[in-house]
Amino acid sequence: MERRTFIKKSAVTASLMGVSLSGLQALEQSGKHIAKQTFKLKYAPHLGMFKNLAGNDPVDQLNFMADQGFTAFEDNQMKSRPVATQEKMAETMLKRNLTMGVFVAHKIYWKEPNLASGDMAKREAFLSDIRSSVEVAKRVNARWMTVVPGHVDLRQNMNYQTQHVIESLKQAAAILEPHDLTMVLEPLNFRNHPGLFLSESPQAYQICKAVNSPACKILFDIYHQQIQEGNLIPNIEQCWDEIAYFQIGDNPGRNEPTTGEINYKNVFKFIHDKGYTGILGMEHGNSIKGKEGELKVIEAYKISDDF
Repeated sequence: MERRTFIKKSAVTASLMGVSLSGLQALEQSGKHIAKQTFKLKYAPHLGMFKNLAGNDPVDQLNFMADQGFTAFEDNQMKSRPVATQEKMAETMLKRNLTMGVFVAHKIYWKEPNLASGDMAKREAFLSDIRSSVEVAKRVNARWMTVVPGHVDLRQNMNYQTQHVIESLKQAAAILEPHDLTMVLEPLNFRNHPGLFLSESPQAYQICKAVNSPACKILFDIYHQQIQEGNLIPNIEQCWDEIAYFQIGDNPGRNEPTTGEINYKNVFKFIHDKGYTGILGMEHGNSIKGKEGELKVIEAYKISDDF
C-alpha cells in the first residue's frame, strides 16, 4: 500500500474512533454545538435520531439538525401529529431553511390485499387518505408523500393486480396534480416485509410509466433495494427519470452509512453527479445508543459525503 493511501485511511479510522472519545468530550464542553458541516446532498434526519444531544422537543431537534449542516428533514409520522405541532415544526423549518421531506400518506395494509385487490371500498379509503394528505402537505410545506400499495392478492393474477394498482394511482394523481404534490411509491424488501405487492425498482418504474403523471414517482430506498435486488447504481440509472426521492440505510442492520456492506460514498457520488437536488431521507437507526452513537451518525455522513 502506498504511504499516502495508508495515511488517508488511517485518518479516517482515527476520525471514526475519535467520535466516542474526543468528539464526545468536546461536545460536553461546548454545549450542543458542533462545527457545522456543509453537505453536498440534502440528507434528512428523523425526529429521535439526535434526541440525546438535542433533547426531546421537536423544535430543539430541528434546530440541532440545522446547526450540524443538515438542510432537510423527514417525518413518517407527521400526518398523525397534532395540528399545532405540525405548524410549530413548519415554522421552525422555514426559519432554519430545512426542506420538508416525505410523510406517510396512506395507512399500510400489512397482512391483506389493498390496492392490488381492486376492492372499491379500499380504493376509496386510499383516495380519502390522499385528499387529507394534501392539507397536511400544505401545512408543513411538503412536496412528497409516501405510498405503499399493500399486500399481494394471492387469488388474482399479478397482471390484474398491477392494473388495479395503476388505476388507483391514476385517480390519486388527479387529486395531487393541481397542488403540485407527488406521491412516491416505495418498493420494500421481501425479508423485512414478505408478501407485499411492490418490491422491486423495475416494477415501480413500470407502474409510474403507466400512471404517467408528475404526481406519481419512485421512492428508491437504498436499504430495501440492496436486499431485494442489489445492483444499486445500474438500477438507479435505469429508473432515474422516475425517481423523485431516496432513502438511506446500510445493510445489514439498517443503520447509518459506513456500518454495513453498501459503498455509500460511491452511491452518493453517483446521485450527486447525476445532478440530483432532492432529498435523501435518513430512514435508519443509530448503530450505537446515546450521544456517542448520535455523534457517530454525523461523522458517518461527513465521511460518506466526502467525494
